[in-house]
This record gives sequence, structure tokens and C-alpha cells, in this order.
Amino acid sequence: MATTEHRPTERVLDILELLSNSEEGMTLTELAKALNAPKSSIMPLVHTMTARNFIYMQKDTLRYRIGVATYSVGVAYNNRKTSLQFIQQEMNNITALSNETCQLGIQSRNMVLYIAKKDSPQPIRLMSSVGKQLPLYCTGLGRALLAYKSEEEIRSLFPEVLTAYTPHTIATINDLLKELELTRQRGYAVEHEETNLMVNCIAVSLDYNNAPIAALSISIPTFRISESKEKEAVQILWEAKQHIETHFKMYGVDFGN
Repeated sequence: MATTEHRPTERVLDILELLSNSEEGMTLTELAKALNAPKSSIMPLVHTMTARNFIYMQKDTLRYRIGVATYSVGVAYNNRKTSLQFIQQEMNNITALSNETCQLGIQSRNMVLYIAKKDSPQPIRLMSSVGKQLPLYCTGLGRALLAYKSEEEIRSLFPEVLTAYTPHTIATINDLLKELELTRQRGYAVEHEETNLMVNCIAVSLDYNNAPIAALSISIPTFRISESKEKEAVQILWEAKQHIETHFKMYGVDFGN
């Protein structure tokens, strides 16, 4: 976990991140282990967060989960008139044109955090959810975000050997660097069955002030992908990218990193 400014505040945020990514919840012991901290220092934080309904404890399992106050904060953010809403309108158009699922992600440390999604109308489509996190190195969204970082920055984010989620996952930092070079040359990122078998992803970065702040993708099942389908997805994404980045220049950005 991060260790930068104010340790108690960091730990509160770390607890929220851990629980938001745990389907089964976590015990106090598991939280302390994940945070590399004694239970005695975590307990007061958990007690306060529980009292304020940001997390809650299941009494039968003693496992903590995300609480209703966290949901309320997310709803309040989503209800604001933000640049995110403009992007979501573009995502609706992307899905209408491609007939495939469109997703939006931002960087969260060495992960990509999925913050918006528009489902494909097709009966067989990608199953995913807003709020999930996946490693940057093996996702189309993540590679679109990584592509213009320096080699030093990229090496600081990952170990030399990377976890392989499928037989197709890039599993070394050197292979990742080669793929990112191809991403820069193409102008878009690709991922073929590296996080889930039968799922492929085409992605572009969304840039503001000459730096990527988010990425946008189209996910296509393997049985529907083809060279022409991939080219079509790239064209659709690039048109949306231009619209969104023009909006950023005119109105600024109120989300992302």
C-alpha cells in the first residue's frame, strides 16, 4: 500500500479500495495483513468507518464490506453534470455503431479502474462491472494509458515477471515494453484474450494537456472479431476520442487522475 503523506488517511482509503475489490469481504485480520499493519492500529479506523456507514460488518462471518455511505458518495458524483456525462453520451454512440460493449477506465496505481460501461445489445457479450480493477499491463485500457510513459515509470509499476491470467497474457516486463512500442506506432492498444479467454479489446487514450487521463475501449468476443471488425472499432474509437478531447479543451476535465 502507498506510504506518502498522512498514514491514517491513507489507510482509510486503502481499506475502502480493498473492500471495494473483495466480493466476499475481509476480516480485520485480513485487512491488517493486506495493509501490513497491526490490528490495533486498524481497529479504530474500522470502528469509525463502520459507525459512519462507509463499511459494515457481517456479524455471522465477522467480515467487513462496503457500506451504504460509500454508495451514496458514488451516486452524488455520478449525478453531477460532469465531463464524464459527455463521455458516456459518446459511449452510447460507440455501442450503437459497433454493437459491442464500450468501457471507460482510469489509472489507479498499477491497475485500471473501470468507471463507466455501456453494454452491447447482443445476447452474448462481455460480463463486467463498473468499479472493478485489473492490471494495466494485460488490458487494452491499461496499455493505452501506459503507452506514453517512460520505461523507468513502467518498470517502477511492475515486477520483471508478470502474472499470466491466460496462456496469451504478456508475462514479462520486456515483452510489455515491446507491445507498448507497437501501441505507440499504431495509435491504439490491443489485447487478445489476455485477461479472459474469448474476449478481445481495442482501446485508445483520452488525452488532456498532452497526457492520457483515461482510456476508452470496445470489447469484442473472439467469435465475432475479424480484421475488418477491428479496423471498424479503431475508426469508431478515434472519432469518439476527437470529440471528447475537443470537449476537454473547451470545458476542462473534472474526473480522472
